[in-house]
Amino acid sequence: MDFLAAFSFLFFGFTILFSLFSFLIYVLRLKPWCNCDVCKTYISSSWTKDFANLCDWYTHLLRKSKTGTIHVHVLGNIITANPENVEHMLKTKFENYPKGKPFSALLGDLLGRGIFNVDGDHWKFQRKMASLELGSVSIRMHAFDLIMSEIRSRLLPLLSSVADEQRVLDLQDVFRRFSFDNICKFSFGLDPGCLELSLPACKFAAAFDTASKLSAERALAPSPIVWKIKRLLSIGSEKELKEAIKKVNELAEGMINERRKAGFSKNNDLLSRFMTSITDEKYLRDIVISFLLAGRDTVASGLTSFFWLLSQRPEVESAIRAETEKVMGLNQDLPSFQEMREMHCLNAAVHESLRLYPPVQFDSKFSQEDDILPDGTFVPKGTRVTYHQYAMGRMEQIWGPDCLEFKPERWLKNGVFVPANPFKYTVFHAGVRICLGKEMALVEMKAVALAIIRGFNTRVVDPNQVPRFSPGLTATVRGGLPVVIQERGSLKTHQLPNNFPFEVIGRLI
Repeated sequence: MDFLAAFSFLFFGFTILFSLFSFLIYVLRLKPWCNCDVCKTYISSSWTKDFANLCDWYTHLLRKSKTGTIHVHVLGNIITANPENVEHMLKTKFENYPKGKPFSALLGDLLGRGIFNVDGDHWKFQRKMASLELGSVSIRMHAFDLIMSEIRSRLLPLLSSVADEQRVLDLQDVFRRFSFDNICKFSFGLDPGCLELSLPACKFAAAFDTASKLSAERALAPSPIVWKIKRLLSIGSEKELKEAIKKVNELAEGMINERRKAGFSKNNDLLSRFMTSITDEKYLRDIVISFLLAGRDTVASGLTSFFWLLSQRPEVESAIRAETEKVMGLNQDLPSFQEMREMHCLNAAVHESLRLYPPVQFDSKFSQEDDILPDGTFVPKGTRVTYHQYAMGRMEQIWGPDCLEFKPERWLKNGVFVPANPFKYTVFHAGVRICLGKEMALVEMKAVALAIIRGFNTRVVDPNQVPRFSPGLTATVRGGLPVVIQERGSLKTHQLPNNFPFEVIGRLI
């Protein structure tokens, strides 16, 4: 008993001393003596009086900055929306700006050694493997077939049933279910059935959402000491995160074991293909969870903002319908892969919505050595440097005085879609780490958007709703996107004459 009492005394004494020490470090990290307006506004959260989202406040600051770069001293963070700085970080001095250990620690419990959380050899190996797999024609066609199957067998029947019942539907929830089903089929070869008509609860999806949200919230703490203490003591959000990750692990490990028992050599899913060269179960889990994160949340986020923006510009919807009817005619329900490539107006609208509302709003690196950015900003060794995709889509010097407007025609030249420089349009990142799943994500977004626009009239319940984002690794709208769905029935023609000058579509919208 004496031993236990002494041990308990020492343990709790150590815990209290450690907590006090950590709090001191936390206070020092905050640098309360920093009297600059940015730091005072951040610490006091007074920015919330004027801005709905933190990303909007950062955008405001970056737009005012002559260089497109700001310092948030209390966070030890340099934030930039300058394309030259982005190219410097992601291409010219790529080796000096890895993800870094501080970032890896934030997401380590969830993503482990997955591709989005590592540097060096682990990253190179996964990048090479993923490039070989995602770049093959057979894999892309397999992904396209999965998308079309989910649209035909689940998405369209669900929307039809909701239209018949005349009830409000959360479109964001529908997109999250759709993309989760799709990426699970593609990644694991298994179907969770989240988009069935009953809209069943999915334990894996719920646990994954919780784990993603709480992992991202770690970054909001002014010092990592805060969440590390909570994790050590297993209290609060860290206890909840631990429980969520445990559920994710159990389900992911179950999927891996099931695939091993069933055999994987002849399957097309990503897990089976990685299993041919990797035997480490934990490593497999980390890799697949990372692809699950990329393929699920980003697509759902992009589609949610697309339909919110479309509700503001019905003429854009009409122009897309006219284009699809010109390419596909009236009788065909879903497009072929080649037909989608011919839909320049749809492609422009999707890219424009992603410019204003990128699914990943910012990305951070950590400088390995002292450096100077092209705009003259000095970057001390070990400093966090963030390029802000959300703000970059709203910079006048990049996109012009109409940068805040949803104008798909900015992407069309003589009716043909023209891509932008990836270092100014960083939605899919750029340089060495440019997104390998970019084309697959765009195909999924366009296929879903086209199916809904072609078959239904979709109206947002509150058209004046301003998106407010929940903390997370990707942009998720608080309260979802409530809509009313109306089936168009027999398609009314929006077909344009055969000799219609297609470049005019750019002017129509």
